[in-house]
Amino acid sequence: MARRGETIELAVLGLLHEGPMHGYELRKRLNLMLGWSRVLSYGSLYPALKKMLRGALIEEVTTLPTPGVPVTRRPRIVYQVTELGTAEFTRLMSEVGPTAWEDDNFDIRFAFFGSTDMEIRLRVLEGRRTRLQERLDRVQSQLSMTQAEVDRYAAELQRHGVESVEREVRWLSDLINAERNPEQVALRPPTEQPQQQ
Repeated sequence: MARRGETIELAVLGLLHEGPMHGYELRKRLNLMLGWSRVLSYGSLYPALKKMLRGALIEEVTTLPTPGVPVTRRPRIVYQVTELGTAEFTRLMSEVGPTAWEDDNFDIRFAFFGSTDMEIRLRVLEGRRTRLQERLDRVQSQLSMTQAEVDRYAAELQRHGVESVEREVRWLSDLINAERNPEQVALRPPTEQPQQQ
């Protein structure tokens, strides 16, 4: 299982691979990426940034004030990835072992799949699907044994969990088929936004 610090490191390197950012923007983008269930505090982000600075994976650049504009606050520190950081990001994204498809790491890797070779994407997707299918089989066998022992709310929660994993397994299968047969899969249109009243 990937440690939270490694997951944050991968996400920071991936975001900075797209371009330099200051701490506030990094935190905002990381929280969008991690989802509502894993909000990242500054208390977690800045120690990770300091560690990455010590490891020369990223560097700080102080932005200079715009000429002719009065200085009302401290200069901003912007973080950018170094050559060593780019190499580390490439290395992390090419790993295909169990940490690549575990819950803590899969979402982050998936967000940067555009930077990954198709064979690596397939191995990660297949590994994730296999892991979830094993989990689903285990939960379904336990569910049939415990059905008589739980009240209706616990049973409903179990049913919800099974349906969530089944939905993700179908989604992963669709992604794997799209990777293997890109010419046969039409791009899905973006989700339509509801009309504002």
